[in-house]
Amino acid sequence: MNASSNPIEISFELAASRCADLTPLVYQRLFDAHPETQAMFRSDGRDLVKGSMLALAIEAILDFAGQRRRHFRLIACEVVSHDGYGTPRELFIAFFAIIRDCLRDLLGDQWSIEIASAWDQLLVEIDAFAGAAV
Repeated sequence: MNASSNPIEISFELAASRCADLTPLVYQRLFDAHPETQAMFRSDGRDLVKGSMLALAIEAILDFAGQRRRHFRLIACEVVSHDGYGTPRELFIAFFAIIRDCLRDLLGDQWSIEIASAWDQLLVEIDAFAGAAV
């Protein structure tokens, strides 16, 4: 297997070597930063919806940061869908920054300038792309 040269992919690969499941970290950070989001999820004792939502978001991020073949379109679809649920666009976009912040914390001193810059650019591009969808 060839090592990726894409800083976004690298950040996920490094995080995967430290954490088997980002779901609890991402959602705890989301709920801490935006307590109103906790009521948006059923509390049935399982995290299937959260895990599935995060997995789809990661697929979309990786495609958006990579070759943009298909999964990135999910971002445009979901910004409209979440608008229907009453989720403010800013909160929808904040979820991507929450993911970035969790990865940054996991990577510690392996969070390089290249990775940080790539994430900063990615978040700007996702915000513009999601804004074009509404």
